[in-house]
Amino acid sequence: MAVLRARLGQLVVDCADPARLARFWSSVLGGRPVVRDPAWAYVDPPGAPRLAFQRVPEEKAVKNRLHLDLAVEDVRRARAAAVRRGAVPVGGPVTDAQGTFQVMRDPEGNEFCFAESADG
Repeated sequence: MAVLRARLGQLVVDCADPARLARFWSSVLGGRPVVRDPAWAYVDPPGAPRLAFQRVPEEKAVKNRLHLDLAVEDVRRARAAAVRRGAVPVGGPVTDAQGTFQVMRDPEGNEFCFAESADG
């Protein structure tokens, strides 16, 4: 069987307010938020695939099956900066042999993590 070769073009997040999430994520990842229409917005973070947001009628009900892990130099500083932008921490930072991570929720409750490597 031939191998399917696909390229990741974008990650799409279902949400209630695409423009709000595009603004939030552009403030975290960089790039300019683009609101195509009330039901679709996106941000093109430097060096990363597009992160797009599409309006859906249902609310988020359970934990994400897929989340973003964002590499940062200092988890605690990243946490504080994200909270100022509307994110909510889930518990406190966790440290293990691999480093430190902090679970967060964006303004609509979508989980993501800040991760700081043990080796810097």
